[in-house]
Amino acid sequence: MASSNAQPQFEAEVDQNEYLPEGGRTVDAILTVTATGGPGNASDTGAQSTGAASGTRTAQIIIVDVSGSMAAPATKMTEAKKATQTAIDALPDGTPFAVIAGNGAATMVYPPQPGTVVADRRTRDEARHAVHLLWANGGTAIGRWLDLANFVFASTTAEIKHAILLTDGENQHETREQLEKVLAACEGKFICDARGVGHGWVAEELRLISSALLGTADGLESPDELAGAFAAMTRAAQGKTVADVSLRLWTPANSVIRSVKQVFPQVEDLTARRVEVSARIGEYPTGAWGAEGRDYHITVDVEPDAVGEEVLAGRVSLVSNGQVLTEKLILAKWTDDEARSTKINKRVAAYTGQAELASAIQEGLKARDAGDEETATAKLGRAVQLAEETGHTDTAKLLARVVEVEDAKAGTVRLKRRTADENTEIINVRSTKTVRVQRQKES
Repeated sequence: MASSNAQPQFEAEVDQNEYLPEGGRTVDAILTVTATGGPGNASDTGAQSTGAASGTRTAQIIIVDVSGSMAAPATKMTEAKKATQTAIDALPDGTPFAVIAGNGAATMVYPPQPGTVVADRRTRDEARHAVHLLWANGGTAIGRWLDLANFVFASTTAEIKHAILLTDGENQHETREQLEKVLAACEGKFICDARGVGHGWVAEELRLISSALLGTADGLESPDELAGAFAAMTRAAQGKTVADVSLRLWTPANSVIRSVKQVFPQVEDLTARRVEVSARIGEYPTGAWGAEGRDYHITVDVEPDAVGEEVLAGRVSLVSNGQVLTEKLILAKWTDDEARSTKINKRVAAYTGQAELASAIQEGLKARDAGDEETATAKLGRAVQLAEETGHTDTAKLLARVVEVEDAKAGTVRLKRRTADENTEIINVRSTKTVRVQRQKES
């Protein structure tokens, strides 16, 4: 029988227009990475699973908001406890886990003292009972929750450390600087998927957390979606089998790296997170991987060469613990053929449009909140136009909550009157989600 500890196989492809005009410098490329195979998803069987290899490799902490606002309406707290219990049930036997309650402070729910316990029938039952006793009171200081999680994770030797964080409110009881200081201390130590429920949470805060900790951010329309969301995040975490993967980029002398961005499944700018290996080699963290696909947009300025010359503009690879998982080349050729040099690669163009879509939504909603209707109308109109062009049907539906669309192709919209239940934070937090642009041969 095949080992359940087998790692996925990584393959990469590069899409680009490698032709530059005479004197041209800027090279754009889309790197598509696909990881296939690896262990089966043992967590699908929840508590019935025994000895799952992934369970011993991945530690899990569930951080549940128990601030006073979770009691209004009462269904939030009820569903949050049910979701936490569902996530506990989804853990394979052997998984180190813990539950933390967060309000103005951070408190261990299970086990009672900081640390993790190994999932089995007894510990799951004990954890479920401890979660059942939770009640809502106090404020919100998310940095303290993450600080305790970081301390707890330090006690386990699991290769992959994953946290689920749920909040329904704004981080009111600590400063932004305090939260950022904690995130800096947690960076590289564990992955965190952050979720908002209700109407009081802030999209920018969830994105800040998920970006620093290489996770995902999202909002839920209703508390009754929590159990499904927690189960899905737990299964996804247990499916990760390769820890601490980085994108390594070599570039030639006198070149300048303009940007390195993840563009699928969500927009994430990695440029500032470069870790120097040498003057010409840098690594950009991508977190843990399972069987999945991700796309990256790399932009490099190179020294121009003569027409007809070809140079290596970059060598890009994925590495983990010093091992190269896959590698591809980015090329540059100079030509005096205008048809070749002005041709825009379809995937580069499409992902550039999706990145602009995310910015337009965020800037438009910010202007709307500030009462700047002119800027809000222009930005959200552009967002509607880009959603139409890039096939973002789900985003278009969300935008329809805040604008009346008169002409999607032209981006002509009118702002809608505000309503109490519009929850624009969901539109905001989902702005960075992208639709995968399929590879195809350039005509």
